[in-house]
Amino acid sequence: MFKQMSKTALVTLGLVSVLSSSVFAEENKVPEPTANGIAFPVNYQDWDIVSVSHREDHKSVRAIIGNKIAVEAVEKGQTNPWPDGAALGKLVWKARHDEHWKPAVVPGEFIHAEFMFKDAEKWKDTAGWGWARWLGTEQKPFGKDAASAHSSCIACHTPVKNQDWVFTKPAILPKRIR
Repeated sequence: MFKQMSKTALVTLGLVSVLSSSVFAEENKVPEPTANGIAFPVNYQDWDIVSVSHREDHKSVRAIIGNKIAVEAVEKGQTNPWPDGAALGKLVWKARHDEHWKPAVVPGEFIHAEFMFKDAEKWKDTAGWGWARWLGTEQKPFGKDAASAHSSCIACHTPVKNQDWVFTKPAILPKRIR
């Protein structure tokens, strides 16, 4: 039982997939850890797409990706709560209209990459999640200190605390062919 995605969602998903593998190809230097000590997930380009979103208020498009543990949780329907070891990422671009197909909303300028890492013990003071964000294509760590690196994320995610602090509703995708 599969739901069909709209043409715009499929085009956006395709563009995001292509861009996510090439956006950081210019430089092979690992960005600095965030102020709260979270290391940049150097293998995130190998993660799978969990969902996509378009924020009208922020005028941005996002690819939501997950590591193997997160993807397995999605496939098993075990996302509330997410298991320890799950990691979710959002790759965020300014939304723009494609010059050749005006109704299509596509990625423009890259804004940031943000990640959530689930470890109920390690991050017990921050709802079981370690939050991190790196800004722009230069991937500058967000936050001046450990508290600021987490506080804006927690404040934003508070409306979904009953969904284990996660906004993302995984997209329904066809079963994997192995």
